[in-house]
Amino acid sequence: MKNSLFALPLLLAAPFAASAADGVSYNYLEGGYTAANLDNSPDTDGWAVKGSAAIAPNFHLFGSYDSQEVDNINFDIDHLVLGVGYNHTLTSQVDLLSRVAYERYQTDPQDFNGYSAEVGVRAALTRNLEGYALAGWEDGSDYDGDFYGRLGAQVKFSPNWGLSGDVKFADNDTQWFIGPRFTW
Repeated sequence: MKNSLFALPLLLAAPFAASAADGVSYNYLEGGYTAANLDNSPDTDGWAVKGSAAIAPNFHLFGSYDSQEVDNINFDIDHLVLGVGYNHTLTSQVDLLSRVAYERYQTDPQDFNGYSAEVGVRAALTRNLEGYALAGWEDGSDYDGDFYGRLGAQVKFSPNWGLSGDVKFADNDTQWFIGPRFTW
């Protein structure tokens, strides 16, 4: 009888215990180089810090901050992203991923506030390679909305360390990031 009483809560909790696909972690911190190639505007480059932390088996908080300087002009653009994501395991190695975020672009004379929403897949492609593909929409009261695609990968050197890369393709620009990632 005691074993039955102990097993009952475990059985009831099992449907809610689903977590990320094998080999995929939503707990990480990364930093590195970021750049943007803009149509009809000078290119930008700078540094970025990104992170994510799982707060429940299928939910995580994420954020990033980057600071870029416009080429040949003494002008900086700072970009802040804060959001929440939901992951649902489709197979043992593939997660369906959806995310929503608040975004703020800050320049010397003004700030631009908006939001983004993304949906796609994230997967452990091999033991040492993880990748994702996302489709998104970015919009704000101070700038026009735009669809975009995002591709990313991480090469894992150990269970905790890897090299992460990301490319975002939008209508008028291409943004990319590369840098080391620490996963826990």
